[in-house]
Order: sequence, then C-alpha cells, then structure tokens
Amino acid sequence: MKILIFPTAEAAAERVAQQILTTVRAKPQARLGLATGGTMPPVYQRLAAAYRAGQVSFAETLSFNLDEYVGLPADHPCSYHHFMQDTLFAQTDFAPSHTHLPKGDAPDAAAESARYDALIAANGPIDLQLLGLGPNGHIGFNEPSSSLASRTRVKTLTSATLAANQRYFAAGEQPPKYAITVGIGTILDAKEIVLLATGPGKAKAAAQMIEGPLSAACPASSLQMHQNTTVVLDAAAAAELQHLDYYHTVHPEGRENAA
Repeated sequence: MKILIFPTAEAAAERVAQQILTTVRAKPQARLGLATGGTMPPVYQRLAAAYRAGQVSFAETLSFNLDEYVGLPADHPCSYHHFMQDTLFAQTDFAPSHTHLPKGDAPDAAAESARYDALIAANGPIDLQLLGLGPNGHIGFNEPSSSLASRTRVKTLTSATLAANQRYFAAGEQPPKYAITVGIGTILDAKEIVLLATGPGKAKAAAQMIEGPLSAACPASSLQMHQNTTVVLDAAAAAELQHLDYYHTVHPEGRENAA
C-alpha cells in the first residue's frame, strides 16, 4: 500500500485525476471502476477539464460504478446514475453504451446484483478502481461486518451512512435503506486501486484502514491485501496516522521519487 499525503484536498484530487488520465492515455480501452460521493466531484471536474482541453478522450473507455440505491430509477436526482451523468459523463465523450451502473429499480435486486457482478467479470479485470472512504471505513457500500471476500450484492446501510447521505436528499425525503454494491472481493480483483480521502471526518477511518488490523470492522482494511493500491490523503485525513513521519519520509509532499 502506497501512502501519499498532500497538504490540501485540491492537491490530493489533482494527484488522483492524473493517475486516471495516465491510465486512459496509456490504454484508451481501459476499464475504470468509478466511485461517487462528496469526495469525487473535484476529481471528475479535472477529468472533464482535461477532455475539454483536448488532452484525453474517453470514447473507448468502459466504466463500472460501485453502487446504486435500491429503488431509485436512473433519472432520480439522488441516484448515482444521475450523479455520474451530471458530474462526468455529460461533461466528456464517454459513450453511453460504455458506462455501467447497477439498476437500482430492477424488479429483483438480488438478480441484478448477480448480473452486474457477471458483467464486470466478463469485461474485466478492472484496470483502475477508484475508491472513496466512508467515515466508518466502508468502501462502496460495504459496511462494517461485510465479508472481505464478498461479491456484488444488496447491503443494508448503517444509520451513520444514512445520516451522512441525508444532505443529498430533499427535505423530508429519506435515503433508501438498501443499496446494490460491488463487493470487496470484486474490488480486490482490480489490477490497480486508488483511494482518495480528504477532510478530518475521514482521519479515523484512514488510520484504521492503513495501520489497523485486517478486519471486517473496517472494510477498507482489506486493501492491505492488494498488491497495487495507492492511498491519497490530504493533511486533515492523515492526521491520526501513527507513522506519519515515515510516510512523509518515503514520499515527501506526495512525491513518488522514493522507495
């Protein structure tokens, strides 16, 4: 696990965007695993800016998002279909037929989960999987106690996750209690993983993920088992790391010129 710490959230987002751009430029047909949530818009804004500047094309790239709320149609303003369309797909040249998310309003969520996992397997492996980090250590919607070998399935969301996501919904509208999420085992199948976490609210989870035990209590700790994972943090998200000096010694200011 490579730990890169930047002084600001903006610098951290820039580093992650550049990793995605490098992947797509080297392999235009790359399979990207994409994430949603409040940490991701700055990354997607940078990808869109690079596209508008003629620095990259996503026309041949395939994307597979991590999750979707059960019961929400694609056109619901709080669906992840809508989020991705608004923040990235409509701002670039991603082909609609190349962008994939679970169908939240599928009549059988369990069957949809199995279909989506098989779709990823048939098109995989994912070349680069982008992840965020939940305050409770979740990746995707793999909440604490999730099996570290899990595949795409329906998960019940914790009260903490529901509370964190309430801000995206209209007053009086409750977030769905269930989501289809790509499983931890499916995430770990990716060739390369990059996780972005910023802000003080992620500091405890980041420390547990990087320095804590491998445990279902912190699903993100499963990334300790992956051979090619980069964790990108800002100073606030790195604040509770016990070995902070060491990470700065190995990669000063996030530079990768050290071993």
